[in-house]
Amino acid sequence: MMDALHAFSVFGVELEYMIVDRESLSILPVADELLHRLSGTQASEIRHGTLAWSNELALHLLELKNVTPTREVESLPAAFQNEIQQINHLLESMNGMLMPTGMHPWMNPAAETRLWPHKDADIYLAYDRIFNCKQHGWANLQSMHLNLPFADDYEFERLHAAVRLLLPILPALAASSPISEGNNTGFMNFRMENYRTHQIRVPSTIGRVIPETVTSRAGYEAEILSPMYRDIAVLDEKGILQHEWLNVRGAVPRFDRNAIEIRVIDTQECPQANLAIAAVTIDAVRALYDETYAPLAEQQAMSTDELATIMHACICDAEQAIIENAEYLRLLGLPAGRCEGRDLWRHLIGAAMRSQPEQWGMRQNELRIILEHGPLARRILRALGSDFSRGQLRSVYRELCDCLEEGRMFQG
Repeated sequence: MMDALHAFSVFGVELEYMIVDRESLSILPVADELLHRLSGTQASEIRHGTLAWSNELALHLLELKNVTPTREVESLPAAFQNEIQQINHLLESMNGMLMPTGMHPWMNPAAETRLWPHKDADIYLAYDRIFNCKQHGWANLQSMHLNLPFADDYEFERLHAAVRLLLPILPALAASSPISEGNNTGFMNFRMENYRTHQIRVPSTIGRVIPETVTSRAGYEAEILSPMYRDIAVLDEKGILQHEWLNVRGAVPRFDRNAIEIRVIDTQECPQANLAIAAVTIDAVRALYDETYAPLAEQQAMSTDELATIMHACICDAEQAIIENAEYLRLLGLPAGRCEGRDLWRHLIGAAMRSQPEQWGMRQNELRIILEHGPLARRILRALGSDFSRGQLRSVYRELCDCLEEGRMFQG
């Protein structure tokens, strides 16, 4: 068996944040002004040290990413933290700051969304015309995109199968969006609940969120991308959206850079938490890639519908989701007929710690808090109690903003 060198030697991380008013914490649509102040020009992306800042769909959103992929996950939290502090320093003069988590807790996207009006505005306008971007799932969502590269079809097939199998339980670890429009939504991961249907007008662009089993680039282009382009063409006669980034499954191959992009991880309260989740995700994917628990053919045989059922349970209940698919648990190395999502993650994290103990010192505290106190969504709800007033929401989310600024975990 070929070593998994290329697929895990480098990776890229993209973190999305909201820009909010420093006093009210309501959204502040000034991303273009912020980028202009940094660069002196009307830019959509600016490199700043080892990272880059770039625009997103709406003017209250900002993305940070490492420009040069790296194998050293331990080096990234400090780099992201430094950039966040510099961004907040610039935003202070606009009475703004960055807010973490997967969704703004009281934003009304229909009334408040302002789309990016500069470079590539035609793309955003086309999305808005076809899908209506002024709604949750479009203008009110923040996530971490984790990119894992592959060199050829051999690595693509194995990496795609491994990522596909792990996707359903990522919300159990990373949910951070239980509140929307000032209310408890009943979902720990309401961002993903909205994401599941945000492009449903053209179903081939999103499928069941869990990607179908595909074994090669040619197969993916024929079975996923070509039907998607054909279906959108009826609504997109100029071909503005007919690119691989129209595909919004929970993990998508980006053949333009030979990477699979994982898209189902909510933004956490600080980069340290996001990067700890990234690290354990990489380790769990590596174990599946290496067929540690089950051979490739058995991983690929698990149906998309079964995986989607598990994911929806984790979107609803996160770490307390009940997983009763014994075959799925076996494929992830847990010989049980039933468990909660947190039990499965304890198993996967424990296996990773035993196999690579020297790499776990810097991430143990973040993962301990998540495993002991629940994902961020659970800790947010615990802090709110039964009070969902604007004042209480502002108090809790103010502390989350402080966590982001200071690089610390939120205890709830």
